[in-house]
Amino acid sequence: MKEIFARIVDVKSNELRALSLGFAFFFVVLAGYYVIRPVRDNIGANYSENLWWMFSVVLVTMIGANALFSAIVSRMSRRRFIPIAYRFFILNLVIFFFLMRMAPPGKQPWVDISFFVWVSVFNLFATAVFWGFMTDLFTTEQGKRLFGFIAIGGSLGGILGPIITASLVHYVSTGVLLLICAGMLEIAAQSVRFFPAEFRGDNSKASSDSAEKPIGGKFWDGVTNICKSPYLLALFLFIFLYTFTSTWTYFQQSQLTRAGFVDKAARTAFFAKLDLSVNTLTLFLQIFVTGRLMKFLGVTVTLLFMPVLSLFGFAAMGVAPILPVLAAFQIARRASTFAFMRPAREVLFTVLRREDKYKAKSFIDTFGYRCGDQFGGWSYGGMQGLGLGLSTISYIAIPVVAGWCALGVWLGRKQRVLADAQPGDATRAV
Repeated sequence: MKEIFARIVDVKSNELRALSLGFAFFFVVLAGYYVIRPVRDNIGANYSENLWWMFSVVLVTMIGANALFSAIVSRMSRRRFIPIAYRFFILNLVIFFFLMRMAPPGKQPWVDISFFVWVSVFNLFATAVFWGFMTDLFTTEQGKRLFGFIAIGGSLGGILGPIITASLVHYVSTGVLLLICAGMLEIAAQSVRFFPAEFRGDNSKASSDSAEKPIGGKFWDGVTNICKSPYLLALFLFIFLYTFTSTWTYFQQSQLTRAGFVDKAARTAFFAKLDLSVNTLTLFLQIFVTGRLMKFLGVTVTLLFMPVLSLFGFAAMGVAPILPVLAAFQIARRASTFAFMRPAREVLFTVLRREDKYKAKSFIDTFGYRCGDQFGGWSYGGMQGLGLGLSTISYIAIPVVAGWCALGVWLGRKQRVLADAQPGDATRAV
């Protein structure tokens, strides 16, 4: 068994506890999210004509959420503010549970739209908080070896979540799915206190004690640091372009599924099965490909795998803009995102200062993400308003993705230079 495990991940004895906890932490976070994701996607399909302004509300909400999160990060240690963040999400889920049970039929659309907005904020913060914690705990060298395996935990959670939803959606109310998600988030909140304090390899108790102190500073420091640092700004733009193109595929998905499925439950089950396919393929790739790809070909190649795949995917949609082609494109794109791009992208953050790992990274992973959504939604709606169809829009996406690939090459090279120039604990400012 140990030999099989050693083939999957190169872990040292002092890292095993942190690795196992990171694996379990990500498992419950993504399992909880994927239980409620099909509910959000179904709402998006029901209100596809309103997606552009729903994403506008999400963007505005994200600004306030980032300011609140940065203020908490400045004043509390990481072992305090991370559980508080997840328990705030739990409280929100409980509130939505009662709203969905008590709201009269005439008010239900507003509850649905509010839930869509909330999930669109929650899903980013839930993973951003987790990965901020991981990039703070692990060094760059450890991240290259271990982040791929930690991501497997998320993939397993991403498989369990859709299975739960697809199995229960015909028998229980949506509110029950929300409570299942809340229970998983409480497990995540509880797991934070069990992580070891010293395993980075520098054997510095002073460094460990410093890491558990409040970060300090102002809540707007993340934004100002992004404006000052070309590297942070490039990371922001990389996320922006990823979500910009993802929003185009999401709008295409909403259009095609709304036309292809009349029954609400059948559509929700389709979304759950799509998520299951994505996460099953992701798991396979993470176990057998990710670690080897990162080790032998490096961060840059691993980072670029998904953008290059997107070039071919949009070209295929240009030729045949139909639901089966889109489903195959979405499965391949999202699986390579989680298996390759996400672990490689998190390694890019390990060279940042602690303040930037939470404040700037949170802003990039949430506001940058939703900026891409917003501009993607506006541009897609504008192109539709001009009479452009799915095929033409897909062809327009190709040069956008080409520019995204060029940015990824620069980021990969810059990260290698910064990592070589920094001490082992990667605490130097970028």
